[in-house]
Amino acid sequence: MVLHKNFQDFILFLYIHMALADTILHPSEEKVILEKMTKLFPQENDPKKKYDLAVAEYRDLEQSMAMEVIHDSFKFFEKITFAQKYKVYTEMYDIINADGKVEESEKIALDALKDIININAEMRQA
Repeated sequence: MVLHKNFQDFILFLYIHMALADTILHPSEEKVILEKMTKLFPQENDPKKKYDLAVAEYRDLEQSMAMEVIHDSFKFFEKITFAQKYKVYTEMYDIINADGKVEESEKIALDALKDIININAEMRQA
């Protein structure tokens, strides 16, 4: 299931997914995401509104579907290079570290994301 038509919106989805991996959206995680959004969406006039809409969209999604969306979206954005995808992966560390502690659920979510990126890289090489 692909929800996003552009990679930037999908990245925002990933940021929110990672922030909510421990089920709590900490204010420091929100701050980090909003800072990242200024680079991700430089033309956006109201990043907070876009963020709030993206959080609502994520929360409306049945949680069992989140990994399917991520997996299918990485396939959909096949023209995005492995290096770009890996950069997004490394940015997730900023989000999970924002509240000063990394929960086990956040580690699991990060590992799952890494596996998906690596699987898609392998599929393109095959």
